[in-house]
Amino acid sequence: MKFQGTKEYVATDDLTIAVNAAVTLERPLLVKGEPGTGKTELARQVADALGLAMIEWNVKSTTRAQQGLYEYDAVSRLRDSQLGEERVHDVRNYIRKGKLWQAFESDERVVLLIDEIDKADIEFPNDLLQELDKMEFYVYETGETIAARHRPIVIITSNNEKELPDAFLRRCFFHYIRFPDEATMRKIVDVHHPGIRESLLSTALTQFYEVRETPGLKKKPSTSEVLDWLKLLLAEDLDAEDLKRDGASALPKLHGALLKNEQDVHLFERLAFMARGRR
Repeated sequence: MKFQGTKEYVATDDLTIAVNAAVTLERPLLVKGEPGTGKTELARQVADALGLAMIEWNVKSTTRAQQGLYEYDAVSRLRDSQLGEERVHDVRNYIRKGKLWQAFESDERVVLLIDEIDKADIEFPNDLLQELDKMEFYVYETGETIAARHRPIVIITSNNEKELPDAFLRRCFFHYIRFPDEATMRKIVDVHHPGIRESLLSTALTQFYEVRETPGLKKKPSTSEVLDWLKLLLAEDLDAEDLKRDGASALPKLHGALLKNEQDVHLFERLAFMARGRR
C-alpha cells in the first residue's frame, strides 16, 4: 500500500516519502504549511489513491476532543424519561458517535482527516494523545471499550497558528509542505489548466512570484489563489501582453484573486507612486 500521488494531485518526492513513512510506522501524519498549499486535499488524494474511504473531522475554535469520540445527550434522555418513552431504558440511544468512533468501527481501513487542529484550544491535541496512540477509548456510559478494527491512516493538518504540545508531536510523523518552486507550480497548473499558453503562463508566474516576494506583504498569495487567478485570466482571454503593468499601477490584472486585504493593495499602490516619483 504505497502512495505515489495521483493525476489530480502533484506530490513531491519528500511528500510521498512522508505519507508512506507514516503509513508504515502507523503514526498520524502531521502536515503543516501555508494555507492553500493542498494539505486538506492531500488526505482526499491519499484515500483515492489507496482506494479507501475518508472520514473528515473539521476542527473549529469551539471543537472539543470528546466530540471526536462521542457525545452523550443527557438532556434528551431526561426529556424522554419525563415523557415515559421506552427508548430511555437503553443509554445507547443517546450516544452520538464521533468521527474517531466511526473510523474505529469501520469494517475496512479508512483515512481519517483531522483538519486544522491548531484552530482548537491548546489542550485539544493533548486530549487525543491516548486515543490516537492506542487506537481505542472507553465509553463510560456503557462501560465498553471501542477499539479500532482496522488502524486508520490518520492525517492531521495545521496552519501553524499556534504551537502544538511536544507530547503530541512525539506521536506524529511530521512533514512541512514547502511552497512550490516554479517548476513544481508548472506541474500543478498543468493538472488544473492543461494546454495554457506558455507565454501567458510564464508572464503570470513571474508576476505571481514577484507579488509573493514583495517585502511587507501581509498575506502572501497561495497555490489555490494563483490557480484561481489563472482561471480568471483564461476566462477573460487575456494574453501575456495584457498582463504588462504600466507605471500608473503596480497591481497585477484582476489582483483581487491574489491580494486579499486592503493593506496589501495599498502597499502596491504606494510602490507604484514611489516608482513614478523616481522618474
